[in-house]
Amino acid sequence: MIIKKAILAVLMTVALAGCETQTEGQQRATTGALLGGAGGALVGQAIGGNTKSTVIGAASGALLGAVVGSATTPQRRGQQLCRYQDRYGQIYTAPCDDRYYNGNY
Repeated sequence: MIIKKAILAVLMTVALAGCETQTEGQQRATTGALLGGAGGALVGQAIGGNTKSTVIGAASGALLGAVVGSATTPQRRGQQLCRYQDRYGQIYTAPCDDRYYNGNY
């Protein structure tokens, strides 16, 4: 019994330590997946009333939550890349300038 508790404590410590090094987008996707999975499981159980519906609801909710969490991550100024064309017709990418952020592009 003590070994099971020790293994559980180690696993939880490793899981929490992995969250520390995530970017903001990864954190938002993880949070969205957790909340979406829990909500999807509740909805699946309420609609279907069986294990299969609960699992399908949890998986669907987790996927949707991860996508929404990742997509709603705000971009910090200076991290957006814009496409530019030089006078010779070459297209290149570079950090966006103030015209992009002010809407004057």
